[in-house]
Amino acid sequence: MGLFEFQGKEAGTAGQPLADRMRPKTLDDVMGQDHAVGPGSLIRAAIEKDRIFSMILWGPPGCGKTTLARILAGETHSHFVEFSAVLSGVKEIRAVIDVAKSQLQLHRKKTILFVDEIHRFNKAQQDAFLHHVENGLITLIGATAENPSFEVIPALMSRCRLITLKPLGREDIVSLLQRALTDQDLGLGKLNLGMETEALDFLGDLADGDARFALNTLEVAAYVLARESRGKDRESRRIMTLTEMESALEKRALLYDKGGEEHFNLISALHKSLRGSDPDGALYWLERMLSGGDDPLYIGRRMVRFASEDIGNADPNALTVVMNAVEAFRFLGQPEGELALYQACAYLATAPKSNSLYAASHGLKDAIQKTGSLPVPLHIRNAPTKLMKEIGYGKGYEYAHDHKDALTPQEYLPDLLKGTEFYRPTTRGYEKVIKERLDKWKDLKRKLKKE
Repeated sequence: MGLFEFQGKEAGTAGQPLADRMRPKTLDDVMGQDHAVGPGSLIRAAIEKDRIFSMILWGPPGCGKTTLARILAGETHSHFVEFSAVLSGVKEIRAVIDVAKSQLQLHRKKTILFVDEIHRFNKAQQDAFLHHVENGLITLIGATAENPSFEVIPALMSRCRLITLKPLGREDIVSLLQRALTDQDLGLGKLNLGMETEALDFLGDLADGDARFALNTLEVAAYVLARESRGKDRESRRIMTLTEMESALEKRALLYDKGGEEHFNLISALHKSLRGSDPDGALYWLERMLSGGDDPLYIGRRMVRFASEDIGNADPNALTVVMNAVEAFRFLGQPEGELALYQACAYLATAPKSNSLYAASHGLKDAIQKTGSLPVPLHIRNAPTKLMKEIGYGKGYEYAHDHKDALTPQEYLPDLLKGTEFYRPTTRGYEKVIKERLDKWKDLKRKLKKE
């Protein structure tokens, strides 16, 4: 007997997954999103006035984006069309537009077009919506777990309201699980199954705000327990223990999309913790990324960049430490090599900080963009041919090692940029030594120019 056959016999459904059966049917049933759909919210007011607007629902997996779109369609008695951006293209969009025109002309019905994973549509596909959203032919509800600022074209964003949904809290997840266990019609009530508080809390934590994951996991665990109980007294209530839940579940990776926005959120958290000299925070975010399955070498590359961008010459050894850590990881692999990344992470977090080189790079880019390709001063050009010498290449060049302290007052920048300081070392770490050295050299050069 297959899992979905079992569901149909026990719960009175025809193969419909538990997560789908337990979807809220009204706004009042929606959990954890009071800010978006509660009393006084924009969405609730729009439903009451039958003035549904186009919107982008942005939130993590399992927070109720699809459910909310279906409720909006039902509450307004609109014609509801749902498709996934993964499977559909411009051809399907045009077909929906044609149907929307017929619904409006023949039945006076508005069309709500729900596009799941709208961020997967390219620019041309998103452009296809614009005119019809603008003239009100369709009300577009897009759903995405990615940051729409990056994934949805500005023209479409300007025609839609952004509604941010939150991951469900543990209490909401536990409440949903309890309801699923007791619901005789849509849930698992006919299984006469309960769960220990520890097992409920465990699954509530593990779901990490994803209601769909929680219900799908409960369904699998219930099925396993039901099979093990086959032939036993079905009248007595079975209580699922934490051990049984863990056994049925085995292990779930942390909620983490390596290619999506959460990836960039986590690397940002790691970078900012390192910059803020917080080794505990930095190590935490490092482990979050490693546990989530991110590429350790990607993390290593980011730490190499950090060593130059945020530490630089305040501790020149930082770059060496992180490069050695990356090589150690290449040599050892996982999991042994992860400790080298930990070592580098802690070193970077506790090293003195300077962004002088980073600031210098931006100053140089700006100067070059403004001044263009300034010619190299003649005196610091090589003169490998007689002709070049005759036209002044290398004329007047002062060989530093021929002078005391290897210093000369000659200029090395183009004439237009003479005297410009791009690199301004701080007084932190080894850069303090560099700053003192440069200040001393400047004084000596000024004296030499006067002589």
